[in-house]
Amino acid sequence: MTDAALAAHLAHEAGRLLMEVRETSGLAGKALGMAGDAAANRYLCDALRSARPADGLLSEEERDNPARLSRSRVWVVDPVDGTREYSEGRSDWAVHVALAIDGAPCVGAVALPGLGGGIVLRSDQPQPLPPAASTPRIVISRTRPPAEAELLAVAIDGVLVAMGSAGAKAMAVVRGEAEAYVHSGGQHEWDSCAPTAVATAFGLHCSHLDGAPLTYNNPQTDIPDLLICRRELAGIVLAALA
Repeated sequence: MTDAALAAHLAHEAGRLLMEVRETSGLAGKALGMAGDAAANRYLCDALRSARPADGLLSEEERDNPARLSRSRVWVVDPVDGTREYSEGRSDWAVHVALAIDGAPCVGAVALPGLGGGIVLRSDQPQPLPPAASTPRIVISRTRPPAEAELLAVAIDGVLVAMGSAGAKAMAVVRGEAEAYVHSGGQHEWDSCAPTAVATAFGLHCSHLDGAPLTYNNPQTDIPDLLICRRELAGIVLAALA
């Protein structure tokens, strides 16, 4: 199985498992989120260690192993991206499975299990982007809207659209439901590695808010900000953010 096929398979199966936990466990709120996180993390990490034993692994729900820093190939996973949305019964959450090679997000799959019986977007199966809206739509956090996005909306005459998880927002741009995703205030590598791998494969611009490239498998996993947008908007968006 290729790396991309493995990533897509694992994201799909983890999503299916998470839906099963949500629908059958009888749990709710924080307890549901913790149970889903634990089940999906166990499945993903066990599967990756079995399928790719020589590779490194970084997961939100695992104690970080510094041995990954000496590996060229490192899997970066977020078992439940948007635990709050998952536990609230919403659909705007995701499962991330990515492979970073020498720091670059080369392979990725993002599952959206709550949409249409489960959707998986993958870096090895890019599709043409739908036409852009005449009024740019900028997806932002529904709980922590960044001030930069509000300024950007004014600068490019756009509208803000609040949404849940990072993966859901990034895939909204990939799926043509928005033209840009702007985030500041901090994330971690597992929040964006799979989304940027997929978005890049689909022809989107991905960078920090100052245009600097995104790198992964760093000693510190913090990523302070993120921009994913259509390439034809990248220049004006970066200029406005500057």
